[in-house]
Amino acid sequence: MTSLYDIPVTTIDGVETTLADQRGKVLLIVNVASKCGFTKQYEGLEALHKTYGPRGFTVLGFPCNQFGGQEPGDAEEIKSFCSLTYGVDFPLYAKLDVNGEGTHPLYKWLKATAPGLLGSEAIKWNFTKFLVDRTGLGVKRFAPADTPASLVGEIEAGLG
Repeated sequence: MTSLYDIPVTTIDGVETTLADQRGKVLLIVNVASKCGFTKQYEGLEALHKTYGPRGFTVLGFPCNQFGGQEPGDAEEIKSFCSLTYGVDFPLYAKLDVNGEGTHPLYKWLKATAPGLLGSEAIKWNFTKFLVDRTGLGVKRFAPADTPASLVGEIEAGLG
């Protein structure tokens, strides 16, 4: 199986890269959207990033427009919205698909590694969260309704 750190991704600024620079960190990977009922979770995600970042934790945001067209903007609009509205400082990436034929390889890997309820792989909505341990192998999935604050215990356990 491909390593999480070898999967090609594109930053919100259009730079093609991988997640190799995240190796050794505890990661929270989230499919985000600017016009969703869960959008206010950006505030909690940023709080986690600031609180636990110095200990080797980071949030990675992947905009997705597959659920109700709730991420219609282009990269500049998304970046501006996140920065100005929620002070987002965690890494944001280019908009991608998390379901269907065009599913990005990162989400294929995440869904195969941490299936949902009853083994389903589909992402149900925006702000589905995947917590990845420092090895890049241990992955847990959390539902959109799971608030960032509710993940503190899991994050602290992963950080040791």
